[in-house]
Amino acid sequence: MSKARARAARRIAAAAAYGGGGVGVLGGAALGVLLTEVALARRVVGGAGGVPPRADGRYGSAFVHQLGREPLLLGVLGDSTAAGQGVHRMRQTPGALLATGLAAVAERPVDMRCVALSGAQSYDLERQVTQILSDPQWVPDVCVIMIGANDVTHRVPAARSVRLLAEAVRRLRGAGCEVVVGTCPDLGTIEPVYQPLRWLARQLSRQLAAAQTIGVLEAGGRTVSLGDLLGPEFAANPRELFGPDNYHPSAEGYATAAMAVLPTLCAALGLWPEEERPDAARREGILPVDRAAAEAAAEGGTEVAPTSRSRWALLKRRRRRRLPGADAGAPGTGSGAGPGVTAAPVTGE
Repeated sequence: MSKARARAARRIAAAAAYGGGGVGVLGGAALGVLLTEVALARRVVGGAGGVPPRADGRYGSAFVHQLGREPLLLGVLGDSTAAGQGVHRMRQTPGALLATGLAAVAERPVDMRCVALSGAQSYDLERQVTQILSDPQWVPDVCVIMIGANDVTHRVPAARSVRLLAEAVRRLRGAGCEVVVGTCPDLGTIEPVYQPLRWLARQLSRQLAAAQTIGVLEAGGRTVSLGDLLGPEFAANPRELFGPDNYHPSAEGYATAAMAVLPTLCAALGLWPEEERPDAARREGILPVDRAAAEAAAEGGTEVAPTSRSRWALLKRRRRRRLPGADAGAPGTGSGAGPGVTAAPVTGE
C-alpha cells in the first residue's frame, strides 16, 4: 500500500506543480456511495458550533524581562483544528499549547498570533498568509499550518489543494519564516463514520497527506503527519480524545497533537536537543521523498524534512516530551505549567 500511495502522491504533486486538476480515485458508483454515506454521517456528527477561543498573546512569563530574550514570533494558520474548535479555554488551543512549549524549550517569551479559520480550505491560505505578514514589524520566526480535512470533505481536487498549500509555504519561506505543516488528518478515525465511507475517507485523507508532504518539502517546509490525529490514543480512546461534536478533538486530543508537532517546531528553529541524523533504532532514514511521504501518512507524528538532495528526505520519529501548561489528565503531558511558563498568554489581544 505504501508504494501505491507513494506513486499516487508523486502524481498529485506533479499535477500540482503543472497546474493540473488532480488524480481521480473514485468512480461514479463509488462516489455515489460516498455521498450517501456522507449524508448519513452528518446526521450523527454534531458539527462545529461556537467560536474557538482567541489565544493570541505573549507566552513565557518568566522570560519576559530577561535581557537579550527577545520574543520568538509564532504564527498559526489553517482550519478549525488549528483554531482549536471544540475547546472552551484559550490555554487548550493548539496555538497556546505550542507557544507555551516553545517558550519552555527556548527559554524565551513567545508571541503567538492565530489567523486560522474554522471551515477553511486550502484556498483560504492565501488570505491567511497575507494577514499574518501584513505587519512589517511582526514577521513570524516560524509558522504552523494545519489544513486538508475540509478539502477532502468538500472534494477539492488534491492537486489544487497541494498547489495552494505549497504556494503558501513558499510565500512564508520567502519572508524568512520557517514553516511546519501538520498534514491532513485521517478522517477514517471519526467514530460516527461507517463503512464504506470510513475506508474511503482514510484512503483520500492519507493520499492527500502524502501529496501535501511532497509539495511542502519542495517549497522549503517540514511536515508532521497528523494521521489519526497524532497517535494510537485516538483509536484506543475515541470517546476521550474527541470533543462533544464527535468530530473535533477534545482538550486532551489537542494536547496529544501539540505534543507531536512541538519537536518539529523546535527543530525548525534549531532548538530541539536531538541529532538531525536518522536513528535506525527508531526506523528513521534518508528516503526518496515520495516514499518518506507515504510512510509518514500511515503513521501519525512522523516528521519529514528536506535534505541537501532534492529527491531525498529525512524521515524522523522524534521523541515526544511533556508539554508544560497542558491540563491535568492530558495523555503524556504534565499536570501544570512548568517553571516560568504560563499556560495562558501574559498579554492578550
